[in-house]
Amino acid sequence: MPATLLKLHNVRMRYPGGDGLEHVNLEMAPGDFVYLVGPTGAGKSTVLKMIYMQEFPTEGYVLVENYNSMYIKNKEIPFLRRKLGIIFQDFKLFEDRDVFENVAFSLRVIGERRRDIKKKALRALAEVGLSHKSRKMIHELSGGEQQRVSIARAIVNEPILLLADEPTGNLDLKTAVEIMNILEKLHARGTAVLMATHNYEIVNTTPRRLISIKNGRTLN
Repeated sequence: MPATLLKLHNVRMRYPGGDGLEHVNLEMAPGDFVYLVGPTGAGKSTVLKMIYMQEFPTEGYVLVENYNSMYIKNKEIPFLRRKLGIIFQDFKLFEDRDVFENVAFSLRVIGERRRDIKKKALRALAEVGLSHKSRKMIHELSGGEQQRVSIARAIVNEPILLLADEPTGNLDLKTAVEIMNILEKLHARGTAVLMATHNYEIVNTTPRRLISIKNGRTLN
């Protein structure tokens, strides 16, 4: 694995409405844990979309391992995304599927063998402490449990980089701390984590390298 896992270099991008990114620089090595901190609307989610290449810069470039936004082909993007785990604030879970099937879904999409799907999905659920709820439906879970399912789904492919977009945003402080403990455990195992948040209380509770963003610009 290269010494640089992730690099955003002088990234600029504009949405039609005018908001976007002005001058963003960010770099991570394998195994890093970095907070991307800024107020709502600062551009945090847009940075994450740049990394999984849902959005592309109009200037500068994004480098994820050996994938460069300037040269990547559309057919290569799914292979990039298999190397990433993405945790969303609003969970984005399938309400009509149970916990196990939510976690197994991404493995089925890429054609994993059935026995490997079962092994990997149950291992991911064990990582987040939800093995005993694998056959529960999503509506039967608390908000914190739903976020744990979201994390299990994100790590089931053993990603090189975990992107967490406000993963504690809809949770009370106690539950948020539990989620942070899971992220810390995953990081200790060697997974790089980039967490976007506006919650300085969480950042101060679990201090790591911090990059601030405001009005679409990174400040450090």
